[in-house]
Amino acid sequence: MHPRRVADDACGIAQAAAVVGDWWSLLVLREVARGHVRFDRLAAELSVSRKVLAERLRTLTEHGVLERRLYQERPPRHEYVLTEQGRGLLPTLVSLQDWADRWLLGDGTLSGGASDEGAEARRVASLAGERVPAGLRLPGPGGRAYDPVAAAARATVLFTYPATGVPGVPADVTAPAVPGSAGCTLENRQFRAAWPRFQAEGIAVHGVSTQTPQEQAAFARAEDLPFPLLSDERLQLTAALRLPTFRAGQSLRVKRLVLVVGPDRVVRHVLFPVGDIPAAVRQALDLGREPG
Repeated sequence: MHPRRVADDACGIAQAAAVVGDWWSLLVLREVARGHVRFDRLAAELSVSRKVLAERLRTLTEHGVLERRLYQERPPRHEYVLTEQGRGLLPTLVSLQDWADRWLLGDGTLSGGASDEGAEARRVASLAGERVPAGLRLPGPGGRAYDPVAAAARATVLFTYPATGVPGVPADVTAPAVPGSAGCTLENRQFRAAWPRFQAEGIAVHGVSTQTPQEQAAFARAEDLPFPLLSDERLQLTAALRLPTFRAGQSLRVKRLVLVVGPDRVVRHVLFPVGDIPAAVRQALDLGREPG
């Protein structure tokens, strides 16, 4: 056997490429992460031939990345969901998007913000009308798994932020020193101050970052936050909605944005980029009051 082939057999990159290193395979994973798990929906979203789609789904299922589940018996119909192995690929998908946002669609600048008119802003704006996938759960207070969307609320305001400082830990360890990323503590405090008005209107507020549940819990206790902070440490929500990110040190952080989501899980309004934090909090309250 050729020495290069022997080296590839022991190379994780080569082995991973053999499973998912194909245009359509990666896009299938992107759509499944977004909650498009049925064959016809995948075909429509991807505009791919049914033969090509069937081949990619079979390959991903055979390699344990996707699981085929029966959702209808007569006639039999199946959906394709990520396995634990498949969910392990979400950071790879997000990293690819982050790299392309910066180097292919952007000018290479590392920033926690975004241009009002750039490709990233247009992609995020297109979230209006999309659904937050059902069944998605994120770790929150007390070790509980939380639905990002509060079904009993008039609306849910999901605000994402890069990272807050953690009590007792040097700020440069947890808070990313990247232009446009400062203000996370201020944002949480602004939502805390406005919380009685959100509560009076029946609007839920959830903060989301990629920090660990332990880091978020420490910050929430120190700031006496009345709303839950949810951890997207495993990038499930980030991949599902293709949220904008940036890399700070060795960590992927979500950029600051605000989503107003109805109880039907449909994103009604998107605020991005967020420059004026107090104004964004006021606007989120006004948008949450609007009828669905």
